[in-house]
Amino acid sequence: MRIDAAIDAFADELLRQRGLSENTVRGYRSDLRSLADHLDGLGLHEVPPLPIDALRDWLYESSEAGLASTTLARRSASVRQFSAWLDLEGSEAARLKTPKRGGRLPRVVSHEGIGQLLTTLEGLADEGRPSDVRNLAVFELLYASAVRVSELTGLDIDDVDLNRLTIRVTGKGDRDRVVPFGRPAFDALAGWLAARPELATQKSGPALFLGARGGRLGTRQVRELVAGLLQEVPGSGPTGPHTLRHTAATHLLDGGADLRAVQEMLGHASLGTTQIYTHVSFERLASSYKSAHPRA
Repeated sequence: MRIDAAIDAFADELLRQRGLSENTVRGYRSDLRSLADHLDGLGLHEVPPLPIDALRDWLYESSEAGLASTTLARRSASVRQFSAWLDLEGSEAARLKTPKRGGRLPRVVSHEGIGQLLTTLEGLADEGRPSDVRNLAVFELLYASAVRVSELTGLDIDDVDLNRLTIRVTGKGDRDRVVPFGRPAFDALAGWLAARPELATQKSGPALFLGARGGRLGTRQVRELVAGLLQEVPGSGPTGPHTLRHTAATHLLDGGADLRAVQEMLGHASLGTTQIYTHVSFERLASSYKSAHPRA
């Protein structure tokens, strides 16, 4: 069932069969519309499924946007009830919990963890399989540019400027921005562009990244790739591509990048959304201080 149709049917039952007030139903509908927009960006247009990583990333994005803890709690409840109404037995949505304000911050993978994953991907890419060469370029570019997964899969070949080491992406609200990347990502992209013809077909069009059958690489495939890799790295929390976005932004700030420059790179409309990463950096600084300073 299309998710939009499912939301309308669910809201109608809440209003007519369960007798909830119009204001309450309006809140549920608003929450689920927000979720539908997030899933749409991941290429998920029907229910089931409701992947737990996608749900967690949606809640974390809501938290980053500064929504009140009561709103976050309602959003969690909305998804759980929606899942129950869909009668998704064993649904992952039942495990969704509200992120605590001031509690656990977005997951950040260490420099060492990122390095280990890239070493693994480089070893596979060296064997020459086009899909492995592509996977290295996908991971490198996600981490190097901190773009959203939907922005990455939407890239065309002409969006990449290898001379200037930039990509042109279309973000939320159809806002375009130019994002830089580094030399390792350049090397990975150059390797992929050389291997791309081996996967290309008539339906490939201008898409930068291609799937096994030659079509544009989907967000679900990228999610599965990143989730599989991050499961091998110590730590808890979401394992979707958004974790690489969190990680890249935090590493930039740890390295001294200007907050407004990071805001521009991430495509955040509000500086307040970007400031969550300063909290992550401060928490890491405080942890380092306590473990290193003799009078901490």
